[in-house]
Amino acid sequence: MVTGGSRGIGRGIVESLAAAGAKVAFVYQSSKEAAEKLAADLSVNGVEVWAIQGNVASKADADRIIQDVITKWSKLDILVNNAGIVRDTLLARMTEEQWKEVIDTNLTSVFNFCQAATMPMMSARYGRIINMSSVSADFSNPGQANYAASKAGIEGFSRCMAVELAKRNVTVNCVAPGFIETDMTAAVMNAAGDKIKQAIPVRRLGKPEDIAHAVLFLAADESSYITGQVLKVDGGLTLGGMT
Repeated sequence: MVTGGSRGIGRGIVESLAAAGAKVAFVYQSSKEAAEKLAADLSVNGVEVWAIQGNVASKADADRIIQDVITKWSKLDILVNNAGIVRDTLLARMTEEQWKEVIDTNLTSVFNFCQAATMPMMSARYGRIINMSSVSADFSNPGQANYAASKAGIEGFSRCMAVELAKRNVTVNCVAPGFIETDMTAAVMNAAGDKIKQAIPVRRLGKPEDIAHAVLFLAADESSYITGQVLKVDGGLTLGGMT
């Protein structure tokens, strides 16, 4: 189950999970035709990919979606909370709506889907939960108070969940991307792309598949002794801090 799975990093994760042979359901909010085309294109060679429309900020939608997945496939092994938005502006200008929209989409959605998945995973005594954070949780830029707060909240939330669920063989980890080439980061890259690349030790922007590879590892049995951790996938960006 992947939230925000129709484009960008989420799409890369859906594609990688499907390529690894997993049955994958992903949540999208709009662009029904594009989401269903993605699901159809990936549903080959016995792999099932299912596009589900919903609002990740809605607890009722999260409960419904998780239950529908379990009803369809009898269990839920992997949950990837990837849905996220930005509404960047300086704090002095930030509206309550801009604050709430980011917190609800980025952070409250993680609570919604994790709570809905917790009991089924505990009952099955197996689960892999991967929550998408960001290097902005530790190294924030001006104008991202709402975004940074949401991502830092995800990391704290995930550590608490990891402790609560460890005895039931359910791991909870975060992946924290750096600058990744997606639609959401395009405006920033267009304005300061070369400068950003120079700040990254590997001298390139990340790609969605770089994040997907990390998610696949944390979703696999090989990572069963890892929980409550934040894996930074940033090309070394945070080794020297962000400027």
